[in-house]
This record gives sequence, structure tokens and C-alpha cells, in this order.
Amino acid sequence: MQLAKSIMLKKIGFIKILFSVFLLCFSLTLFAQSNSPYSRYGLGDLSPRSNINTRGMGSISAGYADILSVNSNNPASYSQFQTFIEQRSKKVAQGRVVFDVGINMENRTLIQPNNANKFTSSDLLFSHLQVGLPITRHWGMAFGIRPISRVGYLINDTAQVRDANTNQPIENAVTQFRGSGGAYLPTIGTGVSVKNFSIGFNAGYLFGNRENTTLRSLINDSLLYYSSEHSITTSYGHLFFNAGIQYAITLKDDKKGNNTILRLGLDGNLQQNLNASRDVLNQTFTRGSAGEELRIDSVFQNTGDKGTIVYPASYTAGFVLQNVKTNGSGWLIGADLTKNKWSQYRFYGQTDDVKDNWMLNVGGQVSPRPKENYFSRVAYRFGFFTGPDYVVVQNKLPQVGMSFGLGLPLPNYNRLSQSQYTLVNIALEYGKRGNDNNLLKENLFRLSIGVNFTDLWFGKRTFQND
Repeated sequence: MQLAKSIMLKKIGFIKILFSVFLLCFSLTLFAQSNSPYSRYGLGDLSPRSNINTRGMGSISAGYADILSVNSNNPASYSQFQTFIEQRSKKVAQGRVVFDVGINMENRTLIQPNNANKFTSSDLLFSHLQVGLPITRHWGMAFGIRPISRVGYLINDTAQVRDANTNQPIENAVTQFRGSGGAYLPTIGTGVSVKNFSIGFNAGYLFGNRENTTLRSLINDSLLYYSSEHSITTSYGHLFFNAGIQYAITLKDDKKGNNTILRLGLDGNLQQNLNASRDVLNQTFTRGSAGEELRIDSVFQNTGDKGTIVYPASYTAGFVLQNVKTNGSGWLIGADLTKNKWSQYRFYGQTDDVKDNWMLNVGGQVSPRPKENYFSRVAYRFGFFTGPDYVVVQNKLPQVGMSFGLGLPLPNYNRLSQSQYTLVNIALEYGKRGNDNNLLKENLFRLSIGVNFTDLWFGKRTFQND
């Protein structure tokens, strides 16, 4: 009975760790203080879609499947979770459960063309949390949560107010634009395969909020003007669905476990409508002794205004060509092409400065032959991405970047569970958004760290009484 108790304690401890990590990672985003003026448009700055291990490979995902991580972008990959079959009954004896979690550390620099001034902000952010569960040999499921977008900007502008008739300056005005918020997507999905063909879908609830505020104050040495505030606070949410397919082609198989597989993938979502509710406030105010806003007069106020936010369709097609040998070595290359229909985006029926865009992601991985040297068991990853941003203010915002990643296996010292396997994934990304033709250029350096805990569960066990 001692062994049974140890197994039960292990699983209870796993659940406690999962819940604790979720609370910790989710709280990171709540205290983020980024400043990205482009997040004012659309749903904000879009968060990385992929998990940490594929992010080191340029964020490829459409044709990717792995027994040690959860690829929620294409739920067809859930069918590839590892299982072990009992010889006599031909039923699943054990399945490898995957716990995949990650965080991002971002450093963002804003640069105004032909201006030496720069602004830099750093954040520690929640990346994703996913759990993968094999059900049968060719059927798996997964659930988790990841951020979709983030809104965060604070801009101060000083300008002169001019007379409408004479165009002469009257007063100096200080205007502050600020915004905050973001969107999240918890999902649960399943994937099944029949021979070489896999299909899967995710169902979730996309929810979020955003607050956009404009403050203006007039500066005069002899007259006192009250400041004005115009703010719109919006919350939204609705059921969300996406689906994917994968098809595996065996190019080489020498019957000894050395094989080369080409996996084709396609995933995406249709246009979906999000239910929204917004509060609008126009007021005049003054500052108290502690700097707080004290309302003088509410010029206009409307609460609970119902409407719709249209979330656009998105499609990704790609492939992964992978070579695996019996000794664990091998290589992988892949590419994705994503098309986003942001011209469909509507906020309460209104368009925004967003356009359709595309993104090309290319990457690969090399796993050297296992030796006594630890670094020969490390997976080395690389990739790049390019394509215009979906925000278009005056001119298109070109994007380009590169990535490098490592998959670091950790030793297992747990005698009661020799099947446990832990992998630390590290991804370094450097990206540029905009050029000298844009109002602002943005350089982004992102360090992402993820941990994949895996273990064999659901196996039939024989216990010995003391």
C-alpha cells in the first residue's frame, strides 16, 4: 500500500503545482507596465501564439506535433500524445501526460525616426499554460489558457490651441492618451487520427477588456481651466472555435526506428462575433491634494451600451520535415504561412486602422547524437519571421525578426517515477516593427522560458501489501 500512497501523493502534488503556477503566471500580466502606442488599434499588440519550444524555431506550428509539448495552434496534433499498448488486450496501458507552461520577459524600445530620443520598457508576462492528456492510442485532448492581445500605452503631447478665425495661438494644451487591457482565451480541445490523417478542434471562451482615456488640460498663468476627460471602457467575450488538420507522409523507414516524416498542416478560425458592453464618460475634473481626480461636472455618461466586436478569420498552412534516429538524434525544418483577415474587424460597427496581413515563419531544430556530454543531448533551435503588421497608421508597418532556442533536459532523481521527463525550453527573439517611413519604430527583445513536465499516468499497477 505504500507504493499506492506514493503514486496518489505524486498526482495530488502535480495538481497543486499546476494551480500554483497558473496563479503566479496570470498575476505577472496584471502588473505589466508596457508602453506601445500601436496597441491603441484593433485588439492591441498580439501575443505570441506558439509555445516556447516552437518559438525558438520561428514560431512554426501548423505541421508540428510533439509528445513532450502541447501545440494548441493546431489541435490535430493532440492525437500524437504518447501511449503504450498492453500486448495481450491491445488496450492503452499508460499514457504520457504533458504539463506545458511558460513566461515571457520583454524589452521594448520605441524610436522616433530622425530623433535621438528613445523610450524603453520592460515586462514580465504570462505566456501560456496547457495540459495534454492521451485518451487512446490515436486520440488525445488538451486544455489551457493563453493571452491573445495586450493594450498598454501612455502618451503625453503638448501643443498650442489656436483661434479658429485668426489661427493665432491662444493657450498651451497638455493632452495625455492612455490605455490598458487585454484579451485571453481558455480552451479545451481534442484531436484524433486515422492512419496518417489527423483532425482536431478547440472550443473556448475569448474574453477581455480595454480602457481608452484622453485627458486634456489648458495652461494659463492668469485663468483657471478645469481639465477634461473622455474615457471608454469596454468588456467583451464569446465562445470561440478553431480547428486543424495534419497529414503525415513517411519518406523513409528502415524498420529500425530511423525514419523521415513530412507532416503537412492547416489550421485556423472563421470570423467570430464577440458580445461587448461599454461605458462612456465625458467629464471635467480637478486634481486633489494627493493628485487624485475630483469630478466637477459629468458632461455625458452612458453605461452598459451593448454592441459587437468582430474578430477576424485567420488561416495557417505549413509543413514540418523531421528526421529521427533510434539513438535520439535527428533534425527538423519547417515553415508556416499565416493569413489574417483584419479588414473584417469592427468595433461597434466602426472600422479601425487595421488591414489584412500575412506572416511567414521558418525554423528548424538539430538534436546531436546522445553522448556522455550533456550538451549533446540539448536540442538547438533557430528561425526567422517576416511580414507586415496588421496595424496601418499612415503607412504599413513591416516586421522582421529572428529567434534562437534551446531544449534543456533535466535529470530525473525520482525513484518512484522513472518515467518522469522534464524539459526546460528557452527562446530568444529579436524583432523590429516599422522603419523610417513610420511615425515610430519599435525594437523588441523577448526572452521566453518554458517548462514541460511529463509523466506516465493511468497505467495498471500491481501493489504489494506490507
